[in-house]
Amino acid sequence: MTAHTPSALTVWSVVTCLWSLSALGQTDAGIRAITRPSADITLSFVQPGRVAKVHFKEGDVVRAGQVLARQDDAVEQAQLAQLKAQSENTTQIRASEASLAQKKVDLEKLEIAAARNAATPLEVQHAELDVKIAELSTELARFEHEQAGRKYEEQRLRVDNMQIKSPIDGSVEAIHVEVGESVNALAEMVQIVRVDPLWMDVPVPLARAVELKRGMPGRVTFPGPGGSAVDGQIMSVGAVADAASGTLTVRVEVPNPKSRPAGEHVTVAFQVSR
Repeated sequence: MTAHTPSALTVWSVVTCLWSLSALGQTDAGIRAITRPSADITLSFVQPGRVAKVHFKEGDVVRAGQVLARQDDAVEQAQLAQLKAQSENTTQIRASEASLAQKKVDLEKLEIAAARNAATPLEVQHAELDVKIAELSTELARFEHEQAGRKYEEQRLRVDNMQIKSPIDGSVEAIHVEVGESVNALAEMVQIVRVDPLWMDVPVPLARAVELKRGMPGRVTFPGPGGSAVDGQIMSVGAVADAASGTLTVRVEVPNPKSRPAGEHVTVAFQVSR
């Protein structure tokens, strides 16, 4: 899985920078900025394989944890079923425990017989060794059962990795794969974006930015008739100013329940309490 690829971040940064340089951002209505998704994630398979199913289309709304696409895993599923059966099979453990119990009974009888001079010390010694061997066999059976469980878990994870699951609530922005297509590991498969809330990186003049703090309000005015305004909140204030424009990046988050598209030009106004 590849989250916020460098190319995506670079595009947003360049666009924001160009927009701020065009007018240095500040107007009577606020500072100009461009909205962007609060999450933009490109997902990939972690191993090569053939795509068996794509469960969504571009534009569909998805929830975190939903399977977006799956590779052909018929062979792996068969192996998983076999390993699951082995991990649940305790026959060898029960057989070893029964043998151990019998060896202990035999030893106890020989010890009683030896006390009555009806058995030799060598016979008792052999019986003690039989008990020891049976104990080791039981330990080995338990160890092998634990290893079978680990092998099953390893295979289960391998099968799970043959699916792409959405890590967030969002919408499918792009699908780069077709059913039946063979794909390489880490090749871009599905892009998921979240536009509620929206983010915007606002280029605030340094003299004003130093007054802003995380958690302060920011009023965002959207384009269109009447220019609807929405109250947002400062998420972060940059630590390094841009030397060319004399601005500091202030990230603002604004709710977007109506799912307005990202990429709109907006203005952001800040009010500093004194």
